[in-house]
Amino acid sequence: MKKVDIYTDGACSGNPGKGGAGAVLIYKEFKKEMSRGFKLTTNNRMEIYAVIMALKALKEPCEIMLYSDSKYVVDAVNKGWVYNWKAKNWMRTAKEKALNVDLWEELLKLLEYHSVKFNWVKGHASNFYNNRCDELATSAINGDNLETDENYC
Repeated sequence: MKKVDIYTDGACSGNPGKGGAGAVLIYKEFKKEMSRGFKLTTNNRMEIYAVIMALKALKEPCEIMLYSDSKYVVDAVNKGWVYNWKAKNWMRTAKEKALNVDLWEELLKLLEYHSVKFNWVKGHASNFYNNRCDELATSAINGDNLETDENYC
């Protein structure tokens, strides 16, 4: 399998508010940048969406080192929270529903296709690619072609 490094970030102007997702994919000497903006969403949705957007851009199964500044995303996968939520019919506790189920379901399918190792990086620090993803996400928020996050409610 090809080995790919992926950096992702999500951003929101207000929470909820306008949102953006940014990603940088690196394979050997090749780099691909991507971003999308949404009219109304949340920061956590954009953090998950950025990962999904990047993974969906790959045309074949890959071995991925994924870097995100979202503890929500990294811990949900690495600590097994998302798998527990799914096993409990998308409940976090007996009374509390898990949020962003549509995105988690899509991400879990992609994690079956790719081999992904999630790594947390400190946001707004000295990580060049994390900062670049933040720029991409922020730029998408300010773009003219904001999309509708169909499943945000």
